[in-house]
Amino acid sequence: MSGRLSRLRDSLPAILQITVTAIAAYSFSLFVGHEQPLISALVAITSLGFVRDARPIRVLETVIAMTLGIALAEALLLVAGSGIWQYALALAVTLAVARFLSGNASFAIAAAVQCSLVMLVPAPEGGPFVRTLDAVVGGAFALLATAVIPRDPRRTALRDGRRLLGEHVAVLLELAAALRGGGADAAGRALSRARATQPAVESWTASVDSGIAIARLSPIVRRARFDLERQRAMLSGVDLATRNLRIVARRVEWSLRDGQPREEIADVVARIAVAVEVFDESLRDVSQQPVARQGFAEILRHLDPVAILPDGSQGDRNTLAAMRPYLVDLLTATGLGLDEARALLPGD
Repeated sequence: MSGRLSRLRDSLPAILQITVTAIAAYSFSLFVGHEQPLISALVAITSLGFVRDARPIRVLETVIAMTLGIALAEALLLVAGSGIWQYALALAVTLAVARFLSGNASFAIAAAVQCSLVMLVPAPEGGPFVRTLDAVVGGAFALLATAVIPRDPRRTALRDGRRLLGEHVAVLLELAAALRGGGADAAGRALSRARATQPAVESWTASVDSGIAIARLSPIVRRARFDLERQRAMLSGVDLATRNLRIVARRVEWSLRDGQPREEIADVVARIAVAVEVFDESLRDVSQQPVARQGFAEILRHLDPVAILPDGSQGDRNTLAAMRPYLVDLLTATGLGLDEARALLPGD
């Protein structure tokens, strides 16, 4: 239930934007004399949608696809009339033209759906290509909405970034608990969780890119651009760190197959989890970023597998060594240069 309420809360800005835009587009078309301008509302709704990527260029691509399907269908209606074979011809031509123009499959489908609507639903009064004009109106209002009533791009990106870093913390804490208890099964569950983080990386990337594009266009959210650019700078390091987290989890799971606890390694993993929590907080509060950087640096500076495990096996030392690239990536995500981060490695 809480997940559904959270989804509803996160969707409220999009609901407001879509509703206002659809009503405005429909009303404008009525005002200029178009009867039943269904297409104006449909184009506005579909082009905005609930997708995470709300960049103006994506909205424009959807508008072009839908307008293309409508225009081709109306042209064929004038030439060949209506009927089953005419619909088949219009649909085939629309799909062919759309695939020629764009490699995006959704572009062709959007064009085909609108083509079907024009061919199968009786035309309103107003003469030829009135529905094409309605599509242009709906598209124009959708593009205008991205600037005038944009969704909050910073909030979306912040939520996605914190969700990803929250997964890092959860995986690390599960690994630490598994290491303390000698539980290979628990480590396996943490490994599965780490392997499932790629969609979170992609979501954060999409929301940051979309947010920056919107902030460039809309004066209302332009101030959010600095924070979004900061998140973009963090992304490459966090992406690499996410991949290395999977390597760490795999090493831990493999080492625990003997069922023996490993307190020293657990302590290191737990300390990293605390530092990642601070880094997570830095997404909201930029003053925490240097604190997180210092935390990662201190752990890396003392992450000498031989010193930590003087009597440990080579396998356990390799597990600790696998954490070093992970920390280097996290340090670069905090803004430290790669060479500076590597210089912190013990003995380097």
